[in-house]
Amino acid sequence: MATILSVSGSPSATSRTARLLRHLDQRLTAQGHEVIPVNVRDLPADALLGADFRHPAIVRATALVERADGVVVGTPVYKAAYSGLLKSLLDLLPQYALTGKTVLPLATGGSTAHVLAIDYALRPVLSSMGATHIVPGWFTLDKDITAGDDGTLTVAPGSAEALAQVTDRFSAALGGRTTVLAATG
Repeated sequence: MATILSVSGSPSATSRTARLLRHLDQRLTAQGHEVIPVNVRDLPADALLGADFRHPAIVRATALVERADGVVVGTPVYKAAYSGLLKSLLDLLPQYALTGKTVLPLATGGSTAHVLAIDYALRPVLSSMGATHIVPGWFTLDKDITAGDDGTLTVAPGSAEALAQVTDRFSAALGGRTTVLAATG
């Protein structure tokens, strides 16, 4: 199966975006993929903001991207675009770091006014980095994601089904088996 890098571009330690990605990571793992989670907020700020391409953490992150067959990129939407933290990492990767990769863009936000951020802000950057196949992504409203104090995550039924479908399409694009969704009615 494929190796997938699951990148959270949220600066928050209690991020709904990161929790949602880790939830989807479990689905991809159950489908037989090796999933490597990365929270950009865990990378050194001085290396990200100082554009230190040689910093060991940046070198490791670059190697993980190179190793991956597919990349899931998740970001909260701020001011109609992906996070600045995610941008700082993408700027440090080689220009064509996503060549040969299948990419699934995901975003979270507080209003449907931000739903186009994936297509108008994130997708062009991923494409410019050489992504071979960018599968249709998904925007999830913050109100549809509930994180329990015990670390559990609940996603509203409509959003959960849509996320399962985009995740399964991504898995299929990587040549993996997908979970068959039960018909609802």
